[in-house]
Order: sequence, then structure tokens, then C-alpha cells
Amino acid sequence: MLRIAVPNKGSLSEIAAQMLWEAGYTGRRDPRDLHTADPRNGVEFFYLRPRDIATYVGSGALDVGITGRDLLLDSGSDAAEIAPLGFGDSTFRFAGPAGAFSELADLEGVRVATSYPGLVGAFLTGHGVTAKLVKLDGAVESAVRLGVADAVADVVSTGSTLRKAGLEIFGPVILDSEAVLIGSGVDKPGAHTLLRRLQGVLVARQFVLLDYDVPVEHLERATAAAPGFESPTVSPLHDPDWVAVRVMIPRVDMNHVMDELYSIGARAILVSAIHAARL
Repeated sequence: MLRIAVPNKGSLSEIAAQMLWEAGYTGRRDPRDLHTADPRNGVEFFYLRPRDIATYVGSGALDVGITGRDLLLDSGSDAAEIAPLGFGDSTFRFAGPAGAFSELADLEGVRVATSYPGLVGAFLTGHGVTAKLVKLDGAVESAVRLGVADAVADVVSTGSTLRKAGLEIFGPVILDSEAVLIGSGVDKPGAHTLLRRLQGVLVARQFVLLDYDVPVEHLERATAAAPGFESPTVSPLHDPDWVAVRVMIPRVDMNHVMDELYSIGARAILVSAIHAARL
């Protein structure tokens, strides 16, 4: 059986479980369960702390897992990223007291608080900067005010939390992170199926099916407006002057494409959700 590590709690847990369910796998019913088997699909799920998943996968104890790219890099394990999964986005930046720092080189010799010493340390070393890292498990933004550090390296969304702590962002982006599928580097049976299924879920979330009727004389303009993933499906109608078209388009473009098709002369424009896909 393919052994899969899944976050047992935190921001990645619920979305990862939902994605696996949409991919056709049967996960745990009780949130307290740490292990469950899905014999129909030939997999076992192990529910672990997100920070530990890369260590288990990298050691070969488990075959694949879902975790954050930040946690993977911070772990220093031998696990490798297989594919991004399109959720759990985060950005890591440096921050310090207003006006105290302006560029990365200003961190030379100072104390930097972070919950990701492996990730931040590797970044600083790669840029030739030596700083003293202060490891904290949370509330990193308070480190400067409490005198534990001179600057911080933390996840940034809008930056409002840092500003409330009297800090401002400076220097380059440390990392753009998201949830990723990771592996141990060993080709395990079922791993490719898992990847294809998860990619199918991503396609289903990002695309929709668009059906419409259009006069034959406007077909070229219509298919130019919505060329589809590969090529539109065009079918004749009872009226020889009209055809029916089916095409897959990005969900975010849906209303703009519908407006353009209507202006071209298309009618009976319908959108359908995609529940699963293999491309």
C-alpha cells in the first residue's frame, strides 16, 4: 500500500483532506484518528504534525506526503517536492523597526527571530550574510519589542500584524510557499495515480465547461475568443446555419468570455462545473 502523510491539524489539514476526498480517496471519519486505510485505492493515510511530515517522508518511513514548501525546506530532510497543490499560499519576508534596516546586508551580525531557522539560515548563507538566529515557535513579531531579537523573518500576508508591532518589511522575498506533494525519491506503486488524481482536482477547480450555440459565419471569431485547452468540440445543429460548441476555459475568465461570445452572436451560453479531470 502507498503510505501517505497528511496534516493532522492547522491551515493545511482541512483543505488537504477535502482535496484527497475529491480525488476519490477515503480518509478518516474521526479527527482523532492518526491512521486509516483505504484498501479500495491501495493507500494508507498517516495524520501527522505538518512540521514532521517532511522528516517522515525523507527518512523513507512514509512514501509521499502533503505539507508546506516552507516546512519542507526548513526541515532539511531528503524529501523532494513533487508538485504544487494550489492552496496554502504564504510569503516569507524580513521585518524590523521602522528605519532600522533597508537591505539584506544590514542583517550582518544582528539577531533575527524566526520559526523557520533552517529556511532562513540557508537563505542568509546563500546571500553571504551571517546573523544570529533566534528560534521561536510563534508570536515572532513580538521578539523585537521584548528585546529577544533585532529583526524577524516571518510569514507575511497583508503586513498589518507586523505594522501593529511597529515593524516594517525590508529586503527580498525569502520564499513564496504553498502546499506541495512531496516524496522520498523512490518510485512507489500508486504514487503516479495519486499525482494524476490531485492534478485532476486542480484542473476541475480552475476550469469550467462552456457550451454555446453560434452561427457558422461567426464560428472562427467565437473559437478565437475561447480556444479551449486543446481545441473546441464543434457539433452540427438541425439548423445548418448554426453549430454547437463545447470548450474548457479558465474559471476566472468565465464571465468575460461569456460577454464576448454573446457580443459575437453566440446564444444559449451555459457553464458547467468540472468534478474531475485527466488531461
